[in-house]
Amino acid sequence: MATITARKNKDGEIIGWQAKIRRLGFPVQSATKDSKKAAEDWAKVIESEMIRGVYVDRSKAERTTFRETVETYIRDVATTHKGGRDEGLRLTRFLRDESKLAAHSLATLSTRLFEEYRDRRLKSVTAGTVKRELGLLHTVIESVRKSHGMIENPISDVRRPTVRDARDTRLQPGEEEKLLQHCRDARNPWLTPAVILALETALRRSELLALRWDCVDLDRLHAHIPDSKTGKGRHIPLSPRAYEVLWQLGTEARPTDGAVIGTTAEGLKQAFERARSRAKMEHFNFHDLRHEATSRLFERGWNIMEVASVTGHQDLQMLKRYTNLRASDLAKKMG
Repeated sequence: MATITARKNKDGEIIGWQAKIRRLGFPVQSATKDSKKAAEDWAKVIESEMIRGVYVDRSKAERTTFRETVETYIRDVATTHKGGRDEGLRLTRFLRDESKLAAHSLATLSTRLFEEYRDRRLKSVTAGTVKRELGLLHTVIESVRKSHGMIENPISDVRRPTVRDARDTRLQPGEEEKLLQHCRDARNPWLTPAVILALETALRRSELLALRWDCVDLDRLHAHIPDSKTGKGRHIPLSPRAYEVLWQLGTEARPTDGAVIGTTAEGLKQAFERARSRAKMEHFNFHDLRHEATSRLFERGWNIMEVASVTGHQDLQMLKRYTNLRASDLAKKMG
């Protein structure tokens, strides 16, 4: 039988209830709960598992806070990922804004706690953002679940919010030149070539910034992307407009690290947001340039395999999300 004792502070006030289990063949197990009933319930579960031979030592999970787990993930795991910087920023925000949730031990994390987190976040950010955050937090817990004696991941049973974020944003007549004009007025000289190349190649922003001159072959009119988001490399054909931009960049001073676009992700992001604001196009994101470029390839008569070889999409459903064809252009094909 478990021993349940009250834990008191120096003033004699009860601050918790400790359950301690001593059973032959098992290490001593103890846990402190907020109420006597919670301590008794915990003890019943542990003793039942011992009797049934399915007991898992949770002591490590009880000693480790969620904050410690997240901090370890940021330091040791996220740094090995391509998107590790973004993961680190998201998790750092989580620790800053969710200090109470982060203070829980791994053993006391529950589905209800993360459902409450989901509902709080949905009041200030989109469903897609919340879904991605829950996925990342699930990955964090999963990275230590077995080693810390956690039988289940509490986020596994959290219902994810429905995401309806398929975008149909296309550049309307006159908008491309208007946007580029304000890009040319930007202090960041890399903004205009980056926007044009995004429109001509359908490259992601991260791929543009990772592109090196030793991967650009102007004679053969292609650029090699050795490592993309999908983990596979691909060759990108260069249009006359893309060739012109790259040729011009190649004749100017190149960054010492060999990058084609010599700015940072944050620098490019801020410059683009200021330019679109001046152009009164706040609805248009940098990633929409990839949508636009993909749709233009289809409108030029490219088949799906040809487009996928450029964009790097692995399946039709994903490619469909990035493709928005103008009805007027499709009508021309109807004779």
